[in-house]
Parts: sequence; structure tokens; C-alpha cells
Amino acid sequence: MFDVLLNEDERNIRDEVRRFVRDKVDRELILAMDSKAKEYPYEFIKAAAKENLLGLRFPKEYGGRGLGWVSEMVALEEIGVLGIALGCAYSLPSIVGEAIDRFGTSEQKKDYLLPTLQGKKICGEGLTEPRGGSDFFGTNTTAIKKDDVFIVNGEKRFVAGGVGADYFLVYAKTDFKAPAHEALSAFLVDRDMGVKVEEEYELMGCRGMGAARIVMRNVEVPVVNLVGELNDGNSIFNAMMVPERLTSAAGPIGMGRAAMEIAVRYADKREAFGRAIKKFEAISFKVADCTTSLDAARGLVYRAAKKADTGKWCRKEVSQAKVFATEAGFVAVHEAMQILGGIGYTDVYPIERLYRDARLATIWTGSNEVQRLIIQNEVFNEILAEDRSLKRDVELDTPGAYKTDEKVYTEAPNKYYPN
Repeated sequence: MFDVLLNEDERNIRDEVRRFVRDKVDRELILAMDSKAKEYPYEFIKAAAKENLLGLRFPKEYGGRGLGWVSEMVALEEIGVLGIALGCAYSLPSIVGEAIDRFGTSEQKKDYLLPTLQGKKICGEGLTEPRGGSDFFGTNTTAIKKDDVFIVNGEKRFVAGGVGADYFLVYAKTDFKAPAHEALSAFLVDRDMGVKVEEEYELMGCRGMGAARIVMRNVEVPVVNLVGELNDGNSIFNAMMVPERLTSAAGPIGMGRAAMEIAVRYADKREAFGRAIKKFEAISFKVADCTTSLDAARGLVYRAAKKADTGKWCRKEVSQAKVFATEAGFVAVHEAMQILGGIGYTDVYPIERLYRDARLATIWTGSNEVQRLIIQNEVFNEILAEDRSLKRDVELDTPGAYKTDEKVYTEAPNKYYPN
């Protein structure tokens, strides 16, 4: 376990959420969601709110606990054991709440953040559009100011809570001449302002979250529902991507861990050729590799969370955590199914559901391909910016040579950074 990296508050919240998952979440709810008999897990949100477990990072006056990012990641791993749908439901108050808490007015915090963390309002977010997924700033949704309202027109797809949410954080184009990163604004749009569901998706996994395509046609949004500054959607989006991607990273660790625990117990009891299958390296090495990867993923998530707690720019660390943890979680579920063999492919065990759930984690909140683009960009910027600040220059025509104002090194440059 990772107790050595956690303080007392973080260990306590882990144990508290673990008890909540074990004692307060009805297995029948999960089965109803997966069978599409339940459109949205309202009772789960209300139960988590009753235990004061939503939005752990936010101020107590708005329903949070004033804890840090690591506490939230610890909680998300435990919720992740239940699958990606309930993990998503648990994460949304943190994601949407980040925008309201950091950029919203006191009235917005009172009218939206507080009731969200109390479980009285369900939130959703409108990011992806039909014309493009990762091209967020190419949005076609528009918001035109008219007197004391904005007239919003457009549509968003893959909205978790498209069926179920009371309000949505929606991005729309408000400046039609500015560059893309300076053209968007964010709004709090209530469903009863005129948001319509055009299509509810049939998903491979993440069922029971009301994922839908929502449409806004001449929806009048009060000016007071503008979040932050006009045309500053870029700042809000970048802030939201921290909880968006960190929560996406922590949940799959829980899914992978749950699958591995099932596989280990199964391998201990299941016999083949006269002995327990855990005695075969073809099985035991899978357990070793997956457990190592999950532990490494947990370390990356905690590191990113601790950097986020400092308020410093943590885009690289968050993307690294998202890529590695979602892939480690999926591989762990995949290998757990392989260990169980045919029975793992049935619904006797929850592994087939976790498999379908874990597959989504590498796609949403910015695909892992996009995360790798971010990581490499941040790495190049970091290293080359440091070179420029110290007036370093690399002699490209001399293999292995590295030049500063004072010396030329002919060995690996990393070893000889000047003080």
C-alpha cells in the first residue's frame, strides 16, 4: 500500500470512502445502470453528498472539506472500484466545480456550487461537438449578447448527464474575429432554459450516466451566468483539465486493482494439471507486472496531485498520469480476464464490465494521443527554455558535444548542467 506517501488526513479519507463503497453503494444500482434500466445514478450522488464526500477540495462554506488534490485522488481510486460510470458521476462536481470555484462569482457559488456538493443539483459539461473531439477550440456553438442575455446556439455530444443533469457548463464562441484561443466563453446553462436532448447514446461501457447529445436553439442565458471574463474560456478550460484528467487517471487504478484482486483470489483456488494456477509463471508474472504498473501509476497520480496542490503549472504531470494510469488500468483488467479464462468473459464476475468501462478511459477527457502531444510539447519547452535562460547552445555538428558560454562538454550534457 501507499500509506508511506499519504498523510493522516489522506489515509482517513481513503478509509472513509472505502467504507462508503462497501456499505452504502447498492450492487443492484450498478447492475441496473449497466443493463440500461437506470438512466442516471441520482441515489449515488445523494448518498455521497450525505456523507460529505463530493468536491473534497472545495471550501467548507460551499459544501466541500477544504482538502487537497491527493485526498481527492485517493477517493477517486476507491470509487473507481465501482466502475467508470459512478466514477464519472463522482468526478463531475469536482470538474465543473473547479470552474465555478476559481472563476465564478459569489452568487454562482451559492446558486450552483453549494447545491451541487449538497446533492441537490446535478451538473454536466458541454465540451465535445459533432465536428471534432480533440479540436476543442474549433467549437461551432455560439453565444451572442443581446441586452441582458446571451443567445446560445449549438450542440454538444457525449455529454455525461445529458440525461439527468440540472445544468451544464457550456463553452461557446463569443468573439468571431479573435484567434481561437481568445474567442470562447463559458456559461452556466440550466436545462430548463431550453436545453434539449436530441440523442441518448448506447455505449459499450459507462452505462447509466445519461450520455447524450444536447442541443441549444436560441437558448437565452442571463449575463450573470457568464463564468469568468468574456472571451476567457481558455483559462477556464485549462483549469478544468486538471481535475478532468486527474480524475480520469485515478479511477482506472481502482478498476485495475479490483480486477487484479479477483484474479489473484481466483488463481489461488483454481487448479490445473494438479496445482493452483498461481504456481504457473504464465499467471503469476501477469500479476507481478500489472501490480507494478498500477503502483507506478498511483505514484504518477500522487505526484501530479501534489504539484496541483502547489498551484503551479502541472500540465505535463497531469497528462503523464492520465496516459500511464489509464493504460495500466486497462491492461490490468485485460490480464485479469485472461487469468480467469472463459469465466472471466461472462457476467459471473464483474471483469467483463470493468473491461468495457476501462476502455473508455484512454479516449475521453483528451485522448491519450493528445496527452502524448502535450507531454512532448511541455518537455521540449522545459529543456529548451532552460537552455535559453542559461545561454546554452548545442553543437549539432559534433556528436555528443554540449556548449555553454564557458565550456564545451563532449559527454552526455545532462551530467554537466552548470550550477
